[in-house]
Amino acid sequence: MTDRYLQVDDNRDLVREKRSHAIVNKNRGAYEAAKKRAQEAQFQRDEIRNATREINNIKSEMHEIKYLLQELVGRK
Repeated sequence: MTDRYLQVDDNRDLVREKRSHAIVNKNRGAYEAAKKRAQEAQFQRDEIRNATREINNIKSEMHEIKYLLQELVGRK
């Protein structure tokens, strides 16, 4: 261990930074897995947001079509 960190007793992947007392996970694989989960969650949120926008656009177009049909029927 370096002068900067102290080993956490119960977990060999965790160390405590001496200056800030923060717990740091030095397991690179766990970090990469967490980043991947966060990216996938963001991707899913983006997909839902895009689907919602598309649905709202379709609804708007349907309202416009309905209005135009009512105008067309009203003119006869």
